Amino acid sequence: MVYRAGIIGAGGIAGMGILGMHDEADIGRKKFRASHAGGYNETDGIELVAVADVDEEKLDRFGEAWDIPERGRYVGHDAMLENEELDVVSVCTPSYLHRDHVVAAAESDADPEVIWCEKPIAASVAEAEAMTEVCEETDTELVVNHSFRFTEKVQELRSAIEEGIVGETKSIAATFRRELMRNSTHVLDLLVYLLDARAATVSGYINGENDAVDALGGTREVTDSGGGGHVLLDDGTFATVDCTVAREISSMSLQFVGTEGKLYINNDDGEWRYWTLEDGTHVERPIPGVSGAWSWDEDYRRAFPNAASHIVDVLNGDAENHSPGTDATRSLEIIVGFYISDYTESHVDLPLDTPLKDVRITSW
Repeated sequence: MVYRAGIIGAGGIAGMGILGMHDEADIGRKKFRASHAGGYNETDGIELVAVADVDEEKLDRFGEAWDIPERGRYVGHDAMLENEELDVVSVCTPSYLHRDHVVAAAESDADPEVIWCEKPIAASVAEAEAMTEVCEETDTELVVNHSFRFTEKVQELRSAIEEGIVGETKSIAATFRRELMRNSTHVLDLLVYLLDARAATVSGYINGENDAVDALGGTREVTDSGGGGHVLLDDGTFATVDCTVAREISSMSLQFVGTEGKLYINNDDGEWRYWTLEDGTHVERPIPGVSGAWSWDEDYRRAFPNAASHIVDVLNGDAENHSPGTDATRSLEIIVGFYISDYTESHVDLPLDTPLKDVRITSW
């Protein structure tokens, strides 16, 4: 059986290419592996048959680049969802539109079994919860594209941490480039994923700086910016998060300190190191069960075919969704908590209560 996929939003992450990651002359012309369309293109058992966007010029460029016939190109997502029977729908629109598009897809006549939604899951915690609730009601799997979860090395690292290579985690220091929603959702999701934990209290700082105008050619006014803060997780781990650094000088790094060892993970420099605690002294060793360091060029780009392959496994009943909306909501509530904390000059307890769940942080 070959599953049928459609995409809502014909932008960069859908398959058009992204400024700063791809040559401008290639955008909208080449097939990019690090995209939803690229994932479908490299995966057996699934075929991209339709795409929808409100911009007809962008829609046609995308259709030409990915060999989608004109009958499969729809102006607006409603038309695609009304006319196509789809097993999977990708939502590749800006995060402030995710709720509307995920809910529309889940409740539509297209009747997808899986929705593959870009990160961050939504603009507010209330919207994220509404998305997961509707998907549960319609028996639709909501897979959120926190792409690090779909890389073999991060999965190996999670298993190693679960097996106790650092013992009981006590402290984490995390850094990444601004902005919090567009970029740093990755590093916050790693905290949630690697420790299988949820934030209990946050204290945040927002610097109001945004690089996306230059990086993406963005023109819309959004609230997303650099920031960070302190996070106390429900397992007792204390984390510091610094996502204030400009794109051109940033590195993505995490440092774990535990009762039995410590880890240093730097994805931009391709440096993963581990020390085990032996007789009171940290001794450097290879990371048990992890096959080398992570890289953007290889691991990140392969994450999209891996995610599409995982979706096929979910459709076949051979795997459980390992990037669900409930987990994505955990990383989002940390970001929203940072904003609320900065505004109120106070600590914020999580999970949020209404009306704080309704606070929206808009991004591209």
